[in-house]
Amino acid sequence: MTSTTARRPVEATPARSSGLSVGSLLRRPEAGAFLGLLAVLIFFAAFGGLTFLKPAGMASWLNVAANLGIIAIPVGLLMIAGELDISVGAMVPFGAMTVAVIAGHYDLSIWLAIAVTLSFGVTVGLINGIMVIKTAVPSLIVTLGSLFAVQGIVLGLTVLITKSTSVALTVEGPAKVIFGDFLFGGQLQVMVIWWLLLTAAYVFFVHLSPKGNWIFAMGGDKVSARNAGIPTDRMTILLFVLSSTSAAFVGMCQAILYNSAQVAGGQSFIFNSIIAVVVGGVLLTGGFGSVVGIFFGTITFAIVNQGIYYTDFDRNWSALIIGILLLLAVLMNNTFRKMALSYSPKKK
Repeated sequence: MTSTTARRPVEATPARSSGLSVGSLLRRPEAGAFLGLLAVLIFFAAFGGLTFLKPAGMASWLNVAANLGIIAIPVGLLMIAGELDISVGAMVPFGAMTVAVIAGHYDLSIWLAIAVTLSFGVTVGLINGIMVIKTAVPSLIVTLGSLFAVQGIVLGLTVLITKSTSVALTVEGPAKVIFGDFLFGGQLQVMVIWWLLLTAAYVFFVHLSPKGNWIFAMGGDKVSARNAGIPTDRMTILLFVLSSTSAAFVGMCQAILYNSAQVAGGQSFIFNSIIAVVVGGVLLTGGFGSVVGIFFGTITFAIVNQGIYYTDFDRNWSALIIGILLLLAVLMNNTFRKMALSYSPKKK
């Protein structure tokens, strides 16, 4: 005797739909994010004046967007797949302190420090992914435990080894140029180049390679995706590895850039990355979003975060603006998602 259970159909991303009509463009996941970015740009350009659009002004929010964006994209892909990783808030100081202790406190090779830092990032990602798969515990709970565990490890080992909560390091040569230097007259961080390169790589993987639809299928219905032959376990582990390693990478680069590392810090990346992802058109329920949308959402968040300093507004209102922006983004995302799902091409 067999029984059937109703399952929610797998929602494929509309990002590969053909056609260049206005309607088809508005049905794309990044449509709301792009319109939001335009609105924010116009708003702060009008109230912030030309200074906001000058190279120094643009560099201020591009630097914020780059550091946040490298973390936001893999976090966003996890959310599209129906998972969540909040341990990134601990992986940023973890990456910074690891490279600082090895290359600064012990004065060992910076390349060894970089390799160990990224290896630890991969390890934490593997642990998160395997625990989510094997225990069936929600990823929010698993990564919450990882968040506190990694924080405790970083604080305990740093104080035990260095007798301090901050470590200085001096990096020169190719490592400094590649991972922690300023470009174009000391205004733009090299992280902006990394952000653009990684974004291009994610766009190719998610939207141009056959495996990209696997992520959307997992977010639509993981059981149906598994029954369709998609290696959901491997993809889940891969996404967690990308998330934790990206956060460790950002922390490592910040330590090299500023020649020091602090145990405290990194907590803001938890909510800021989620805000950027949601503003970028990703649904909290999974199955809908795009890398380009997350890219736009990250820039939008960075402009709001930094743009208020170029206006005459009270700086205390910045949190209110971000909150309103998030609520509007959720409403717009639901609207564009309904447009995409209700669309049916006209018969010829």
